[in-house]
Amino acid sequence: MARTSFPISVDAAQIARAAELIRRGELVAFPTETVYGLGANALDANAVARIFEAKGRPSTSPLIVHVYGIERVGVVARYWPDQAETLARRFWPGPLTLVLPKQAAIPPLVTAGLDTVGVRIPNHPIALALLREVGVPIAAPSANRFTHLSPTTAAHVRESLGDRVSLILDGGPANVGLESTVLSLAGPAPVLLRPGMITRQQIEDLIGPVTLAEDPLHGPHSSPGQHRKHYSPRTPLVFVENGELPGGRGAYLYWHTFLNASRVYRMPSDAESSAARLYDILHELDNQSWDWIAVELPPRGPGWEAIHDRLNRAAAR
Repeated sequence: MARTSFPISVDAAQIARAAELIRRGELVAFPTETVYGLGANALDANAVARIFEAKGRPSTSPLIVHVYGIERVGVVARYWPDQAETLARRFWPGPLTLVLPKQAAIPPLVTAGLDTVGVRIPNHPIALALLREVGVPIAAPSANRFTHLSPTTAAHVRESLGDRVSLILDGGPANVGLESTVLSLAGPAPVLLRPGMITRQQIEDLIGPVTLAEDPLHGPHSSPGQHRKHYSPRTPLVFVENGELPGGRGAYLYWHTFLNASRVYRMPSDAESSAARLYDILHELDNQSWDWIAVELPPRGPGWEAIHDRLNRAAAR
């Protein structure tokens, strides 16, 4: 995946300060191309515990570990199959997380007690500069309270976490806008654990068939994002399937069929642009005291799987 230019409002001194805070066991929020992450030293169990405390996250939900380059994956994962090499050469840096057998140095809390760990290289210059400076892998889920909307701007992080984080590096809006695709290569066959904007079809084109995981009902999860209710605004989110909006005042997001709500957004016709805008629009609407946010069912197709997944979880009751 080609590297993308981002507006950078962070200088070397701020990167150095952020790295020092992480080495001291504190939490730093930083931008990636997907969403903003809440980072801690992935090798420091006490620092990782602060992530779970700040987010209100259950210990059954594992964290993704970020590294600076492929040569540093060995600090995190003890096995690197040919399929991982193929995918990493194509999609890293980028929004693909690979789940692999973990190294003993990774604390059990990072992985929900499982013997596997999710790892990726983010495609953002600030994230990469921080990883290069800090010299340790960074465990980082999205920088928000658990089950709430993921942050795609520094302002979203401040609103959600406030003083629970020691420093927020502001890199402007995330340009992918949805969390990474998560693929397990830890078993006999590749398994898609969470859809993202790198699609199942793109992965299969490189390594062959990929099966789809079912959400776990109990116990530790193999990937973030497998809870039935997740990525949710505070305002109730509902789907519109029969052309009728709920009663009261609300906002409406649509792709094809206009309906007369108090506030109406027409979403972009392509999946990548819709993904980049979705959370930002939902954050905006969530601060406007609507009775509901209604969403037309998005288009179907490989590029839309992640958008369907996030909206289904946001609408779950």
